[in-house]
Amino acid sequence: MAYDTELADRVRTLLMFEPDVVEKRMFGGIAFLIGGHIAVGLSAGGGLLMRCERDETDDLLAQPHVEPFVMRGRAMNGWVRVAGEGVAGDSELQRWVEAGVGLARSLPPS
Repeated sequence: MAYDTELADRVRTLLMFEPDVVEKRMFGGIAFLIGGHIAVGLSAGGGLLMRCERDETDDLLAQPHVEPFVMRGRAMNGWVRVAGEGVAGDSELQRWVEAGVGLARSLPPS
């Protein structure tokens, strides 16, 4: 299964006016990077991948439609996957994308 191209287009629309966004193939899908850091991404696993503060991971996982981002059988602390249902509406998607962008912008360029 390929990543959700419709969701990718919706993310691109939200990031259209953000400076310095780079789109790169990763995770069997695509990632949107700012300053060399992933803000959000999409993979063949579906939904939206988002980087978060490590100490916020558990709080985010308690929200509906949010699950751990698992890579090579291991849940990645500091990352979550928001299922398609959690980003079905434009306001929900915008909330998650803005959170990912905010974190990426808070990090020093890599």
